[in-house]
Amino acid sequence: MTVPDAPEVPHEPHDQGMSTRLNWLRAAVLGANDGIVSTAGLVVGVAGATSDRSTLLTAGLAGLLAGSMSMAAGEYVSVSTQRASEKAALAMEKRELREQPAAELDELTQLLEDRGLSAAVAREAAEQLTEKDALRAHARVELGIDPDELMNPWHAAWASFLAFTVGALLPLLAIVLPPESVRLYVTVGAVLAALWLTGWGSARLGAAPTRPAVVRNLVGGALAMAVTYGAGSLLGAVGV
Repeated sequence: MTVPDAPEVPHEPHDQGMSTRLNWLRAAVLGANDGIVSTAGLVVGVAGATSDRSTLLTAGLAGLLAGSMSMAAGEYVSVSTQRASEKAALAMEKRELREQPAAELDELTQLLEDRGLSAAVAREAAEQLTEKDALRAHARVELGIDPDELMNPWHAAWASFLAFTVGALLPLLAIVLPPESVRLYVTVGAVLAALWLTGWGSARLGAAPTRPAVVRNLVGGALAMAVTYGAGSLLGAVGV
């Protein structure tokens, strides 16, 4: 009996690699978006209180460094926890395969049946997969883990750091480079344009409608800048 290729679920390295790359791209876009919004809110708020270029630069750089380091540390901790959990699950599965191989074969057969294979085909598929690489088969079918695609926490941390930094540089440069008379307009325009792009990009990567994502991004960014600018103007007016 030949196992049909179409319903065989566990072996899809190309699709899983593509999914991983898309997840990285989405994380990069969202990290850049966070850098744009948070830094724009900070520098626009400070601009509401003072027009001093060095003060704006200092505040912007402080926000950029604090935000990028925070993003990197948070991503490192999160991915490290996920990786540790996946490695623990793989270790447990390896021990179960060593101690009770027959029960694990039955379990894999049932999982393949649950995914649409007939009992006979599922049994033969389970036996063939177990003979080839039992741990990999159980990892993919039972645990939903690809042993070759475990995320690296250092890669994730650096990606978040760089994405946030790139996003934060735009409002920082936009607020300190133009003349004082137009710097606020330039910053708001540049930030809204960048938010339109990241909203569109995140929607396209997630195969979602672009208009709602763009509108959410623009409204959220505009609101953040309006609130912080109002607060900065009020504090500046009272001499704080």
